[in-house]
Amino acid sequence: MILHVDMDAFFASVAELDHPQYKGRPLVVGAGARGVVLSANYPARKFGIRAAMPVAKAQRMAPNAIFLPPDHGRYSEVSDSIMEIFHRFTPKVEPLSLDEAFLDVTGSQRLFGNGKEIAARIRQEVESEQGITCSVGIATTKFIAKLASGKCKPNGMLEVDGEKVLEFLHPLPVGDIWGVGPKTNEVLLNLGLRTVADIATTPLGTLQRALGEASGSAIYELAWGRDHREVISDESEKSISAAETFAYDLEESEEILTELMRLTERATYRLRRAGLRAGTISIKVRFADFKTITRSKSIANPVDGIVETFAVAKQLFLALRLSGVRIRLIGISLEGLIPAESAPEQLELGARARGWREAVSAVDQALARFGKGSVRPARLVEPEEDSGDSEPRA
Repeated sequence: MILHVDMDAFFASVAELDHPQYKGRPLVVGAGARGVVLSANYPARKFGIRAAMPVAKAQRMAPNAIFLPPDHGRYSEVSDSIMEIFHRFTPKVEPLSLDEAFLDVTGSQRLFGNGKEIAARIRQEVESEQGITCSVGIATTKFIAKLASGKCKPNGMLEVDGEKVLEFLHPLPVGDIWGVGPKTNEVLLNLGLRTVADIATTPLGTLQRALGEASGSAIYELAWGRDHREVISDESEKSISAAETFAYDLEESEEILTELMRLTERATYRLRRAGLRAGTISIKVRFADFKTITRSKSIANPVDGIVETFAVAKQLFLALRLSGVRIRLIGISLEGLIPAESAPEQLELGARARGWREAVSAVDQALARFGKGSVRPARLVEPEEDSGDSEPRA
């Protein structure tokens, strides 16, 4: 018995929660005219606004909508609380992102009732404790549970009986199959395949020739509702990243490095909250012509602090020698993640390393007590907040 729990317009719902004066009005989470929509509430979606759409296009579609910048720290905070609710019902929780997860409740039914009863309790506790709603799909496989949650949005619950899977699945469009993106969808439509039933009745060899052996086989199996994947509760995060599309193209290295540090601050804070350290640091740079390059460096001693992480990211950026080049986006990714307790210590730094770790711990405690932005690197202090000192910055 598997549940797929998906928050309804998560970022926008949290924004409404924090800004109740906007509740019921079209609200979009997305930063700057050059950025993309991260989330839109359901009143905004009536105008055709969707996630990943350019903010500028969304503003043209709904000029009277409320546009708010994202608050990733706040979303992580709410997500942690939601995941804690899930763990009350089963230890088998597999998060897919901040706002959705699979739950295997097969072994929980004697304690909490059947799948539908557990789903109802989860929905009630999420709404009463966090003030937002979620939709839940209930099925015997992950694939069908995820499809079901999407079909009952917003604030709904749908159970697909194991004996009626094909009755539910086969009328759906081919684009609903997990793994069918725009290109694969186009190939299937060119073959005359419109519904999942069309795929199920197509010879496997035809699909393999059109899509490749692995993809063709996977889509054929899913078209018959066959999905043997288990809910994996102990799979660690593979990477933690942060990126920013600028409101205007940046050219000055100091300005770009300031933004890179801002992203490093965000990513390393998430890293420490997850109890992880990173052994590889990557940066991504997108130019005004949309050409994108990445650079990475693996380090002997995995890190989780902003100072040592930014030192590597800065080195990667400066090595590109991009003086005078217009940059549209920059991002950082922390990879090669391992649990902090199993990471080797950098013994050669001695007391200096311990001093940095104590400082980072103190900063995290201050952030937990006084909130986001209460303590931050000098480079990130806005001019109006600065004391007027003109000391050089790291």
